[in-house]
Amino acid sequence: MEFEQTQIDQVRRFNRAVTQRVGVLHDNYLGRDRPIGEARLLWEVGDQGQDVRRLRERLGLDSGYVSRLLRALEADGLVSVEPHPGDRRVRTVRLTDAGRAERALLDARSDDLAVSLLQPLNTAQRARLVAAMAEVDRLLTAGTVTLDTVDPEHPDAQYCLRSYFTELQERFDTGFDPARSLLPDAGELRPPRGLFLVARAHGEPVGCAGLKLPADSPAEIKRMWVAPGARGLGLGRRFLTELEALAVRHGRDVLRLDTNKALDAAIGLYHSCGFQEVPTFNDEPYAHHWFEKRITGT
Repeated sequence: MEFEQTQIDQVRRFNRAVTQRVGVLHDNYLGRDRPIGEARLLWEVGDQGQDVRRLRERLGLDSGYVSRLLRALEADGLVSVEPHPGDRRVRTVRLTDAGRAERALLDARSDDLAVSLLQPLNTAQRARLVAAMAEVDRLLTAGTVTLDTVDPEHPDAQYCLRSYFTELQERFDTGFDPARSLLPDAGELRPPRGLFLVARAHGEPVGCAGLKLPADSPAEIKRMWVAPGARGLGLGRRFLTELEALAVRHGRDVLRLDTNKALDAAIGLYHSCGFQEVPTFNDEPYAHHWFEKRITGT
């Protein structure tokens, strides 16, 4: 994919403006005796503590750098790093009393910094800036979401499936019991009969989608779900694009799915992605609409 030089220049100009304005160029971030990396890690640990692995995944940092940051915070008496009681291979970080006080001070100064960005602007400009920041946040978050093929029994896959079933139970007129569906066991989405994708944002599962690959019939999309907090990031469309490419890679030229009438947003997405409504092709008890799309590798 090619990008216009003007787009690249604008992104770089935006990065320079933000890093200068919010003070990340200084070693003493927010007037404290620590750089932004240490301050951000302190904030991410939070009141409940965090596993070191989760911290690395959330911040997208390598283990060596995170270890150096934690050693610095530990030397200052702000955090403690201990093995998890249930699994000594897992290290858990917790704030000390001094760490909680430092985090509270950083929160207050971060609020002051936000006020300093807004204060010189008039009311209309403030609204424009906050709206623009929200849009940038959504788009940057969308760019960090990863799609990975996992076993349906993986904890992140199971979390997504449980969340999906809970939502369907609430939204369907008849409720939802996965045992009554045509896919009672997500194990059918395991190679060679299928595959299962999990989307993660900052290391946390935010969506899933499965692809059935029966030997004698078209490929079929199953169990596609996006967490409410991740909606609006284009993840549903991204799932469909990735599943279509995977179906083509497995030699399929038709992709199918069925859905319930209550899922109106999903129905609109399928139409916009080139799926055509077709006659019933299965006896799924929870389906009201059936879709099909001819797919190619070009």
